[in-house]
Amino acid sequence: MVLTTYGRSSGFCIDPIEKKPLHHFYPGSRVLSFGTAGCNLGCRFCQNWSISKARKFDRLTEKASPETIALAAQRFGCRSVAFTYNDPVIFAEYAMDVADACRAVGVATVAVTAGYMTKAPRAEFYQHMDAANVDLKGFTERFYHQQCFGELAPVLDTLKYLRHETQVWLEVTTLLIPGENDSEAEIDAASDWFAGNLGMDVPWHFTAFHPDFKMLEQPSTPSATLVRAREIARSKGLNYVYVGNVHDGNGNSTWCPACGQRVIARIGYEPGEWNLNGNRCGHCGFEIAGHFAQKAGIGPTNRRPVHVCL
Repeated sequence: MVLTTYGRSSGFCIDPIEKKPLHHFYPGSRVLSFGTAGCNLGCRFCQNWSISKARKFDRLTEKASPETIALAAQRFGCRSVAFTYNDPVIFAEYAMDVADACRAVGVATVAVTAGYMTKAPRAEFYQHMDAANVDLKGFTERFYHQQCFGELAPVLDTLKYLRHETQVWLEVTTLLIPGENDSEAEIDAASDWFAGNLGMDVPWHFTAFHPDFKMLEQPSTPSATLVRAREIARSKGLNYVYVGNVHDGNGNSTWCPACGQRVIARIGYEPGEWNLNGNRCGHCGFEIAGHFAQKAGIGPTNRRPVHVCL
């Protein structure tokens, strides 16, 4: 079997790490993002469908070896490389080789993924990764079957595996779709599972849906739905719950679980006020879970396409 997308990409961009979204993995830093084509799920609401659903090589516009990508990340001042836009399990061999090349030059790697993998390849794949944002697309088998053409159980297994059997930094994202996966009962059940299986310190991002792909008639997610989801999750004791794809200074900022003071203020993808000493709250000294630099990064606030080959 040959991976025909090996060494080929749908394009490279420099993003803020918050766009992945990762709020506790060197916030404010630059990340070099790329994907290939195709996906192992068939989500009807896909927000990157022109890439993830592509079957033709005309989406693969740039060629780059793993070593070229690692050196480009260094050249552009990127602290990490993200495998994103489509699921990296589709190009696992390429992603793992890129990750190894990045580690050789001190660049971290991030998997932005649906977490839909079986046991053996999952263990092999994540040996090479430093961080992951996993989409928990809903919390019912019905939703996964009808809207994603997949199953929930393997995703939950991946989340537990990453949290308890690896050193990979983990954050989770749930896109809330009106009338599909946004009921208070479902969010309450998901929050109970999250607290019981992943603990209180794994960041969880609730993000807003906008009509796309095969859900063009579906309304966008009201901000109030995201705020309510965050309230429910926080009521279960989860320390770091965020809202995304909307402007919400409170819901997008990081707050100290001990003293309740804000330690990182965010407007959109840009960190502002920074009250951390290393990874400790600048107000009370409580240790904030994650990986942090001594000061905020100076990454871009918007996506910037780049070419990795000189």
